[in-house]
Amino acid sequence: MGEVVHTSRIRIVRETGPTRRATIEGFAEPIYYGVHGGIKRFYKVEPDKEHAATLDHIVAATAG
Repeated sequence: MGEVVHTSRIRIVRETGPTRRATIEGFAEPIYYGVHGGIKRFYKVEPDKEHAATLDHIVAATAG
C-alpha cells in the first residue's frame, strides 16, 4: 500500500428532521446536508430550510 497523504476528520450531527451538520477539520464553517426539490417530495418531508443532499455533493465531486 502507498503512503497515506490525507486523513479526513469529519463529525456529522443530526440537527432536526433530515438536516445534518458536518464539521470538517481545518474548516471554520460547517457544511449542512438535507433535502430539497424532488428528494423532499419523494420522502414526503418539509424541512425548515432546504439544503443540498449528500447525493448533490457526490455528483459535484465526481464531475469536478
